[in-house]
Amino acid sequence: MAALLVFDIETVPDVAAIRRTNDVPADMPDADVAAWYAQARRAATGSDFAPLYLQKVVAIGCAVRDGARFKIACLGEPGDDEAELIRRFHELIDRFTPQLVSWNGSGFDLPVLHHRALIHGVTAARYWEWGDDDRDFRYNNYLSRYHTRHIDLMDVLAAYQPRANAPLDAMARLCGFPGKLGMEGSEVAAAVAAGRLAEVRDYCETDVLNTYLLYQRFRLMRGESTAAEYSAELSFIRERIAALDAPHWKAYLAAWDGGGSEAERGA
Repeated sequence: MAALLVFDIETVPDVAAIRRTNDVPADMPDADVAAWYAQARRAATGSDFAPLYLQKVVAIGCAVRDGARFKIACLGEPGDDEAELIRRFHELIDRFTPQLVSWNGSGFDLPVLHHRALIHGVTAARYWEWGDDDRDFRYNNYLSRYHTRHIDLMDVLAAYQPRANAPLDAMARLCGFPGKLGMEGSEVAAAVAAGRLAEVRDYCETDVLNTYLLYQRFRLMRGESTAAEYSAELSFIRERIAALDAPHWKAYLAAWDGGGSEAERGA
């Protein structure tokens, strides 16, 4: 069975890129540039959200399950630049050729990573394999929407209909898992600007675990795992998380204990 890699990214508007692609006075402070661009976007589109190619990656959270091994963490160190984080992500893909799983990865995370890898000149040969060198990728690769080497759970569960998309937080809570803790995605940019990147990384990791647990529920629904196997996997994950001495994991377990059925709590 292929290794499993569940991932999530956190981003902020790339002020340097906004300067390079717009006529902005050189002496304008970064905060003013970001505010000016947000206002211009809001006037043009109704939303101040920057386009994906202008989203700077500040954290990539990953959960890797390979045989009996499980690890969940944000890649690199808080001081690593964007290019290093993206390189590390593709090193995992090169190493494991994993089953990728995300929530809205096709609509957000992966297009951001595509654009930013191109900007930084990051090599990602395994990820971009279309079957020219490896025939196994011809009919199942990471890039085609309806292939399963990458499963975007949000997209799949919505039957590929955007109007049917559901948020990660709601679906996690409805399935008995904690959902989002600490902050919302809309608060990431302000947190990074305030020097709270460590909190953003913690938040990213908990989103990864929510996605991981929902994927286990998805496998149960598809008949890929039995009820006993599903319960055993949840118990396994709880044990691994309980062994991590970090406040956000203690909060996550406390929230998990506070809701859901006995099956969801790993009983």
